Amino acid sequence: MADHLRLDLFLKTSRLIKRRSLAKEICDAGCVQINGRMAKAGALVQVGDALTIDIRDRLMRVRVLRIPQRIEGPEGVVEVLPEEAGE
Repeated sequence: MADHLRLDLFLKTSRLIKRRSLAKEICDAGCVQINGRMAKAGALVQVGDALTIDIRDRLMRVRVLRIPQRIEGPEGVVEVLPEEAGE
């Protein structure tokens, strides 16, 4: 079982973003952060990482619970984090 996965592939396999090409575009545009740092599509995602995804008018914060081995829904793969106060 893999302990890490490329960011664009993780976004696709966890179904946070439907297509890998779109995930790559979003990452390369600087809309995704891993643990508070900008991340490109090839960055590695590990269990416990906090992802922030800022797409248009939607801001999503999730914590990685496990690395999926195949495409599946986000349930059990990520935990949605609450919005921080003052934002």
